[in-house]
Amino acid sequence: MAHAHVYKRDHINTDEIIPARYLNTDDKAELAKHCLEDLDKDFVSKVQAGDIIVAGEDFGCGSSREHAVWAIRGAGIQTIIAKSFARIFYRNAINNGFYIIESSEGLEKINNGDELEIDYKAGLIKNKTAGVDIKFKPLPGFALEIINNGGLLEHIKKKM
Repeated sequence: MAHAHVYKRDHINTDEIIPARYLNTDDKAELAKHCLEDLDKDFVSKVQAGDIIVAGEDFGCGSSREHAVWAIRGAGIQTIIAKSFARIFYRNAINNGFYIIESSEGLEKINNGDELEIDYKAGLIKNKTAGVDIKFKPLPGFALEIINNGGLLEHIKKKM
């Protein structure tokens, strides 16, 4: 069962996700050690594989860096549920094979530590702790195909 790590704020930027001082590597495991450290210094010690980040609007705004997605994935995060995503972060997530969920209700219906279960095909988040279901619009077919192929580069290789 996945646990929620809730940040009740908007505009969490890429420099908070992975500070610029760590951009000298593309190693996901190394980046993961510093994921969200300027926002939540204890994040890395709390997160478990398969956990979920929940946040407000414009998640991933700021600098265009794939490192932000790499750090989050390296930390074992299954997905991010946010009211909205910055356009470049949204595309970087898909291009790197990482499924993200836009939900206007997630932040209001999910609390820190809640146990969540996600049905990506049905577009349903089950908050097991609160006994609440939250619907979301699943990603479009082309995006799902890229994610299922392991990201844009793998997707292109399979198409050739």
